[in-house]
Amino acid sequence: MLVFTYFVPFKQITIMNGQRNIAIGFLTMGAFMLYGFLLIYLRDFAPDKQAWVDSYSVGKHFEARLAHVHGNLFAFLNVVMGYLLLHFGERLRWSALTSWLGLIGLLMPLGILAEVYLGAPPVFVLIGALAMTASVFLLGTAFFNLKPHHGH
Repeated sequence: MLVFTYFVPFKQITIMNGQRNIAIGFLTMGAFMLYGFLLIYLRDFAPDKQAWVDSYSVGKHFEARLAHVHGNLFAFLNVVMGYLLLHFGERLRWSALTSWLGLIGLLMPLGILAEVYLGAPPVFVLIGALAMTASVFLLGTAFFNLKPHHGH
């Protein structure tokens, strides 16, 4: 389906980008909310909960909380971006790029989880952080330069 989006009119590409950000944003938010329940279990109910509590602000525990918080924040940002792209996308410059950068930004919290559980290098964290930051700046700049529309 993704390949065919480039053969439809520009408006359709923008709409699909907005829908994609909203759908993936909500799914990601749900996943990181479930991860939050795992963190609650580890803190309150796991057999070695005291060791988890003792390492509250260091190491894997701290990184796990960072992933949970940033995962939900970036998911929410994708939902907001998607909504704005659905309503303003055809009037905004760089809307498709903004959409993709927002989605790529989700690599940051996923990269943190990959570091914690798989020992992965932080490259995905950096790519995701840069992509999300760029998407926010692009969208902000696009809205700053948006001309008034008298059709609404």
